[in-house]
This record gives sequence, structure tokens and C-alpha cells, in this order.
Amino acid sequence: MKMIALAAATMMTTGAVTAKEWKQVRIAVEGAYPPYSWTTTEGELKGFDIDMANALCEEMQVKCTMVTQEWDGMIPSLLARKFDAIVASMSITEERKLKVDFTDKYYQISSRFVAKQGTEFSFDKAGLKGKSVGVQGSSTHEKYVADNFEGVDVKRYGSPENAFLDLISGRVDLVFNNIPAIESGLLEKENGGDFAFTGPLITDKEWFGEGVGIAVRKQDDALREKFNDAIKAIRSNGVYQQIQDKYFEFDIYGG
Repeated sequence: MKMIALAAATMMTTGAVTAKEWKQVRIAVEGAYPPYSWTTTEGELKGFDIDMANALCEEMQVKCTMVTQEWDGMIPSLLARKFDAIVASMSITEERKLKVDFTDKYYQISSRFVAKQGTEFSFDKAGLKGKSVGVQGSSTHEKYVADNFEGVDVKRYGSPENAFLDLISGRVDLVFNNIPAIESGLLEKENGGDFAFTGPLITDKEWFGEGVGIAVRKQDDALREKFNDAIKAIRSNGVYQQIQDKYFEFDIYGG
């Protein structure tokens, strides 16, 4: 009986020691994906994701540190414990859920192709054969194009901005990304009038999942639930609406 009691006490003590309070959270952001996140010339982080992360941290009453991270290394660096959560417009997909856990969505948006004004394309299975499409590498947009079009030349970029630059210079025929990123990153720029959306609105759940969520490590259930509670809170107290209205003229949360 003494041994059983000692074992139980040891387990309780161990649990108390290893339980994490989450008073400090390191959050990965991209800093190169307007209007969701970008870095000013003064080195300051701005954007919808940045404001969302700050609002959630304030609601959770935790001290948060923003860590800029290139997109390709987001999940590997999270698993390597370089930070604790990813707030970087990451779609909740089945493939990603094999590696990390996600909070509930904090927004959902459609994607579309953009090309030079006056050019026409067919968007059936073989419609883009021989055409080049710029996408952000290791993204749901890359996977969608590769899975749905035969003979397409998929050009991978570290950021949407670089893909837009190649579209402007004629090195790719189209770019595929979500609508606000295309609007702010290309169409609203000085030379954006030469380009226009083309093809259908795309929201296929198989590739774009259940919306955009915050990624955490699988064992960090308490942190995930803190974020979920905070998302619900700022949705109900008006903070979410204030942030949304700062960047978008429509309901980015979706149905």
C-alpha cells in the first residue's frame, strides 16, 4: 500500500512539474504576406495576422513574442520548438493535421488565378497545359495546381510578392493565391491595372481545408484551447470586427 501511495504521489508531483502555465508564448509570423503580414522599412510587423495575434495574446493575458519565419520552415521549426504557435494564414488541411494540431478557424477566404488583362485560359484538367503558374512554395495553392492540372509548369516562390514580380515581367502566365493577397500585393499597386482575376472562385475543402487556423504542437492541448477561447471572446466582444474592418471590406470569417 505504501508503494502504491508513493507511486501516486510521484505521478501527481511529476504532473505538477511538467504542466505548462503558458504565461509566455512565441508566435511565428511570416512578415512577407500582405495584407496578412508584412515588415515595414523600419522593421515593424504589420497586418491582419499580426493584429490578430496581439489581440489573442491580450485576451489570453500572456506575453507574446513575434518570431519571423520563412514559410517553408514554419511547421519544421514549430516541431523543433523554435516557437510555440503559428499565426500565418495557414489553412487547416488533413495533411498538415498529421503533423500539428490546429485551433478553430479564425478566417476563411476564396482563392483565384490572376493574369494579364485580355489573356484567356481554360480551367479544365488540361486547360493550363504548357502554361506556367506562380505559387508560394509548400502551400495549399501549390498542391491545388499540381493536383488539378495536367502538364502545367508550377513555379514555386518564397513569397507571393516574388511571384507577382515574375507575372509583371512575363516570366509566368498566371499566379494563384487567395483574393486579398492578390488585391493588396498586385492589383492595388501602381502597375496593377494591367492585370485581372481570371477563372472561378476556388474553396475546395480537399485542398483548402476548414479555413485558416493557428497551428500548435500536438501535445500542447492547453495552448490550443487558450487560443480557441480567445478567438471566441474577440469574436463576441467586437475586437475581431475592428481588426477585420481595418483590412477588409467584407466578412473574412466566412460561414
